Amino acid sequence: MREDVEALDIRDVTANWVNAQVLERQIDERIKALADLSDTPLFFGRLDYLRAPGADRGEGAEGERFYIGRRHVHDADGDPMVIDWRAPVSQPFYRASKKDPMDVGLRRRFGYTGGELTAYEDEHLSDPAEAARTSRLLQQEIEKPRVGPMRDIVATIQPEQDEIVRSGLGGTVCVQGGPGTGKTAVGLHRVAYLLYAHRERLARTGTLVIGPNKSFLHYIEQVLPALGELTVRQATVDDLVAHVEVRGTDDAAAAVVKGDARMAQVLRRAVYSHVTMPTEPVVVVRGSRRWRVPAYELEDIVRELLDRDIRYGAAREALPQRIAHAVLVQMERAGEAPDDRVQDAVARNSAVKAAVKAVWPAVDPAKLVLRLLTDADFLAAHAEGILSADEQKTILWAKPVRGVKSAKWSPADAVLIDEAADLVERTHSLGHVVLDEAQDLSPMQYRAVGRRCTTGSATVLGDLAQGTTPWATRGWEEALAHLGKTDAVIEELTAGFRVPTDVIAYASRLLPHIAPGLTPVASIRENPGLFEVRPAEGTPDVVAACEESLRREGSIGLIAADARVPGLAAALTEAGIPFLAPGEETTAQTRLTLVPASLAKGLEYDHVVLDEPQAVVDGEPDERTGLRRLYVALTRAVSGLIVTHAAPLPPQLA
Repeated sequence: MREDVEALDIRDVTANWVNAQVLERQIDERIKALADLSDTPLFFGRLDYLRAPGADRGEGAEGERFYIGRRHVHDADGDPMVIDWRAPVSQPFYRASKKDPMDVGLRRRFGYTGGELTAYEDEHLSDPAEAARTSRLLQQEIEKPRVGPMRDIVATIQPEQDEIVRSGLGGTVCVQGGPGTGKTAVGLHRVAYLLYAHRERLARTGTLVIGPNKSFLHYIEQVLPALGELTVRQATVDDLVAHVEVRGTDDAAAAVVKGDARMAQVLRRAVYSHVTMPTEPVVVVRGSRRWRVPAYELEDIVRELLDRDIRYGAAREALPQRIAHAVLVQMERAGEAPDDRVQDAVARNSAVKAAVKAVWPAVDPAKLVLRLLTDADFLAAHAEGILSADEQKTILWAKPVRGVKSAKWSPADAVLIDEAADLVERTHSLGHVVLDEAQDLSPMQYRAVGRRCTTGSATVLGDLAQGTTPWATRGWEEALAHLGKTDAVIEELTAGFRVPTDVIAYASRLLPHIAPGLTPVASIRENPGLFEVRPAEGTPDVVAACEESLRREGSIGLIAADARVPGLAAALTEAGIPFLAPGEETTAQTRLTLVPASLAKGLEYDHVVLDEPQAVVDGEPDERTGLRRLYVALTRAVSGLIVTHAAPLPPQLA
């Protein structure tokens, strides 16, 4: 199929060089999308229908057989050989059961090792004599060791996951899922499905995946390209609001106030405070005639624009046209017949421009936020009745700055600037946005993401128990309201596919202390996994645990409190054990990653060594946030977990 595309001759099929360039780019993208993945099979399943799909039950027509794979594959004559997993005819592969066979006589799963077919397993779904059973191949695929970045799960999608993946483009879905429930994979596969089902619409409006940090995005970045989807942009929230260079940080108290949704009201007041009611008439001179628009009429125009609640910048652009229209009305009363060109000329008149500048001046979002954070009187005037005096003091900068470029902006400041920028000019909206690890966003960050999908939909993914910021989400209804998606459907995934039974049971001891209302994850894995809690006398024992883990198959993660990472790095180097930083791709030679606890979220390793749980808790500003950080660290293991500690364990784990 790729060779057919490469052989296309477009020299005589384009009208001009522009069309040729566009077509050439589309062909290049198609060639990239058809790239071979040497260790990835083209198909992983087969469906034998009792009747041809769509045929009436009364007909005696024979059934049809379909091979199911990651991509649609056709032969030289264009006849399908493999059906895309997203096609409607593939759906029973994920949803059919003995109770509801969906007209499928046989479902076959194929087992692969390194891209080579090694096994197959049949289920005769419509045969009442055959008992339902757990698929061994499915279990093996779920428990397969992880080396390298995140991969697709198209061979192992479960019915409850498939329902979310195939939900329509029009609605927003919020997925609450504990560790190992596959919520990230479900979100990415939903994007792939939507691009398949609504390709033309999303090609126009765009799609975006938002992750918590660069390491996480690097970890997931190959999932969609492996499914042939190359057009999805990936970014962090900080990338979205990068109007200024971020060089500073806030303490927790200031960040919480700046991230509060009330700041949107403060900013709105501050932006529109620049509008002043006119006190002088506008006199427009054209030739020998003078046209006068009185102050009261100008005030009516300004009030009408304010009442319409349109963006500050859009109203400012409309104001000169409204003034010009008032002049044209006078011209028509005087017997003239002005047209649109005359109105445009009046709108550009120096007297009109001067009036607009005085009444509705331009606003620079960064300068506005800078003034709010450095001018106590200006902040007090617009935060009155919204922020308390103590809250205002908390966000005021201690030292004055010379200007926008010299200011040490924090990530929370950049979000405020983005809010102000949207008040001035509407933010471009996309067709679909996936927001992962959403529980860590502040209300203002939710608003920033919501602006990117006001006319589109969203997939929100997260786990309330893993919220590790002081402003972490308390509940999904509140978060979705800030996002502007109050009609979203909230789904909960509780079946764990990644974390072994013993490991998730141990980590779940923390749930009553960090998220009392959540249902604990129930691992469906048959392998209980390796799990051990070891007293340690120092870093040599931690290094020994890493060496022991490296004798097993797969990737290894050494997770530790951020403050302990440099010491552990030195100990690993001294022991001659090579290691990687989070986000770097593991290789056969280097399988150990040293992970600061603050960056562990969303990552997974076959075996994890967790150093000093109490130090992880103590590294956060409060105990609940620290216990949530520990919960994240405990649930990164796919096959085994060794907890090493010299200090006593947190009492919540007892």
